[in-house]
Amino acid sequence: MCGIYLSISSSGYVPPNPGTRQFLHNRGPDSSKEHKVAIGPPAHFIEASLHQPLYITFISSVLSLRGSNIVSQPLIDEASRSVLCWNGEAWKLDDAEVTGNDSQKVFELFINASTGEAGASELTTHKRILKAISSISGPFAFVFYDAPNARLYYGRDCLGRRSLLRKTDSTGKLILSSICDIDSGDQWSEVEADGVYFVELFPQTNVCSQHILIEKQEYFNITHVPYGHNIEDEDSTTHLRIPFPPFSKALPNSPPPTLSLSSPSVAQLHQALLKSLELRIRDVRLSFEVVERTSQNDSKIAILFSGGLDCTVLARLAHDILPIEECVDLLNVAFQNPRVHRSLGNADEVHPSPYELCPDRITGRTSYNELQKVCPGRTWRFVEVNIPYSETVAHRDTVVSLMHPHNTEMDLSISYALYFASRGVGLVRSPFNGEARNYTTPAHVLISGLGADELFGGYQRHATAFSRRGYPGLTDELELDINRLGKRNLGRDDRVISNWSKEARFPYLDEELLSWALDRPVWEKCGFGEYSSSIDLGHSVAEIEPGKKILRLLAQKLAMTGVAVEKKRAIQFGTRTAKMETGKTKGTQILT
Repeated sequence: MCGIYLSISSSGYVPPNPGTRQFLHNRGPDSSKEHKVAIGPPAHFIEASLHQPLYITFISSVLSLRGSNIVSQPLIDEASRSVLCWNGEAWKLDDAEVTGNDSQKVFELFINASTGEAGASELTTHKRILKAISSISGPFAFVFYDAPNARLYYGRDCLGRRSLLRKTDSTGKLILSSICDIDSGDQWSEVEADGVYFVELFPQTNVCSQHILIEKQEYFNITHVPYGHNIEDEDSTTHLRIPFPPFSKALPNSPPPTLSLSSPSVAQLHQALLKSLELRIRDVRLSFEVVERTSQNDSKIAILFSGGLDCTVLARLAHDILPIEECVDLLNVAFQNPRVHRSLGNADEVHPSPYELCPDRITGRTSYNELQKVCPGRTWRFVEVNIPYSETVAHRDTVVSLMHPHNTEMDLSISYALYFASRGVGLVRSPFNGEARNYTTPAHVLISGLGADELFGGYQRHATAFSRRGYPGLTDELELDINRLGKRNLGRDDRVISNWSKEARFPYLDEELLSWALDRPVWEKCGFGEYSSSIDLGHSVAEIEPGKKILRLLAQKLAMTGVAVEKKRAIQFGTRTAKMETGKTKGTQILT
């Protein structure tokens, strides 16, 4: 995890304001470095003497979780003077797994592409850089300065799993940053996860810009290279390849077979999810400051744990991957909501507890107990993250800054839950006498179940779409959700979670798993339109919901029968962050 900042100006170096600089440091406490360079056009450029010099400031902060040592950024190539600021995890390059530090491997890839063979045309160089970007599997945001060609590339992966913001003005400034402090009143926009952008720093007639959309952004011409499916080699200068297929719109000719434990798709999902999760939790190193004060067998990963289906299946699979001696922290957050809990007394009283009445706390404890029974020998730490209303109010301005430019009541409710859960500060109870002690997780990698609802039909609107229009309505709704993941969720979540020097990882959004899931017909993923099926819980019988049925069957296969019938609940309602002061507030309402 890293923080990225870049500014370009014709009038001098532009540093971040103090608040933004602090946010960048919070994202990457292991290393922070600044690189400044004043540049003019390359000598071979036409009319080079007519261009003013540009002043570029690069800043990167680093949270180092891969490899044996800290690799400081920005990365600078002494020969070419090219620079990379990288925030992401390149799990694979051209389908080959990346071991050790990935930022160095990505930089080598970009340098080789931008320098290449002697005498290569600008178009050839540009094509190689785009091909290099297309070869990366994993979440990322980046800024790459191609010095020999005086060109700046920047962008996010096609799902938008890492944040990148942009600000331009008419005075000749372009600023990019992972995060921003809005105390100054500056308005930023999110760099869309719809492609890669490049800037000709000293514009001239250029073959790279032909047939590509050029949007005038005040002083700079910013060229957009969109992502696309089924990109042929001749299209590779105008599009980047999306690493998974379009959403399958297949419709059944007759009633499809009922999803069951013996369905091949259940076994296929099991293997794909194991492979995805292993990439994200294998060989995780505790951050350097944590290594100095904890045991090497301490928790290296934590799970954002509501006790719901998505996150508990990941916890259960993590047990099959990690060494048995490695602890796993389950971060379960609950809030004092004055509107809901007004009649319960002070939040500091032992009884009654507003936290224990939160739906996600109740579900979390139930799923935690089931994990303990099914996975003997593993130490699971159930971390009670209890947030009194006074603490929520005290952090409001910080959370609003972190989630900017998102600015609705729903954004704030979701951001509160992620912000305090990822901090990982709470109580852990003794398994012997139930005595609580203060605890802060040492884990800097947080596993999230985000993406399962979009892939497998977990939202109520999916059921509604099916009831109104059958399979065509359901596939349209699922496709819409997948396409807007980056815009609605992931950039905001990255900014909020990373402020605690934590990195969120999303196993359900792995490119290979996505490729498999998007290629499956919808009836192999959910059970809408089927006869209801049930699970014997021993003491009762419960129906399996049609939403995310394939994942529910996988939970049953993994002996997590209680989790398999757990109902879907939105995070803001499960943690009680929604409508804290009045029940009349709408989620779409703009913050004041």
